[in-house]
Amino acid sequence: MINVSRACDICGCGVGSYYIGILPQFNKRFVGLRYQHKTLTTHLGPFGERTPITADETYQTAELWGGWNIGKKFRLLAFVPYNFNERTSQTGNGKKQGLGDVALMGYYSLLDHRTSIGEKLLVQSLWVGAGIKAPTGKYEPEERLAIQESPNNFQLGTASTDFTLNVTYDIRFQDVGLDVNLNYKINTANRYGYRYGNKLTTNLLAYYKFRIANKLTLAPNAGILYETAEKDIESKKYAVDVSGGYSLSAIGGVEMSIDRFSVGANYQNVCSQDLANGRANAGSRLMVHTSIAF
Repeated sequence: MINVSRACDICGCGVGSYYIGILPQFNKRFVGLRYQHKTLTTHLGPFGERTPITADETYQTAELWGGWNIGKKFRLLAFVPYNFNERTSQTGNGKKQGLGDVALMGYYSLLDHRTSIGEKLLVQSLWVGAGIKAPTGKYEPEERLAIQESPNNFQLGTASTDFTLNVTYDIRFQDVGLDVNLNYKINTANRYGYRYGNKLTTNLLAYYKFRIANKLTLAPNAGILYETAEKDIESKKYAVDVSGGYSLSAIGGVEMSIDRFSVGANYQNVCSQDLANGRANAGSRLMVHTSIAF
């Protein structure tokens, strides 16, 4: 199992953001589709109140994703997102849609251990890896110039090549398990001199696998997700006040698989946050996915 989260400056929303949840089980490779829905309120007042220029933003992503195991030690994951952004406010509405930033991540297995304890099985795995995100999504610099007091999130891409470092540990005792993930995203400046803040994501998921008629596996899961991002940098030296921050979310979801097919969904409820110096507020998030192993 690998759980990954990627985002720009505002935790969990905006360009290049994704969250996997529990990865489908596969021996060789899998390919699938998934959908994500996120909301963000920007242009809040100094005390977090709505103002005449407050904007409600919705970020939806339809994504082709897949994985490929190379032998027993290496794993590749790829993501090709197509984004749908929408903004509504008293000062005007806006929409954008198009290809997002394509990402590729590689993992190496440091631990894959199985031990019998009585009649029960204890399974542990540890994966470490790194990834790269390509600037394939459209970035509009005039968007940033037009909304100085709003996070620079209403983009299809970042126009920057970025990198991730990842560690995932999973431990399962028979049918009950715990998955812990650490992800650090290193952003570079784009050709317009704007650099989104580096970001740390940690999450913990507990799950239980119900096996029905030796064919269907049902795995409800729950946990927490913590994200924190540094402030963005503009013109290669100025910190952007309305950027960065943290959010803490409670996660609940379920995964179902039968033969080679898997479907799943998870809901993330933001419990605590301080984003863009209090000028933005992230709403709850939803993700659904399906995949086939082959």
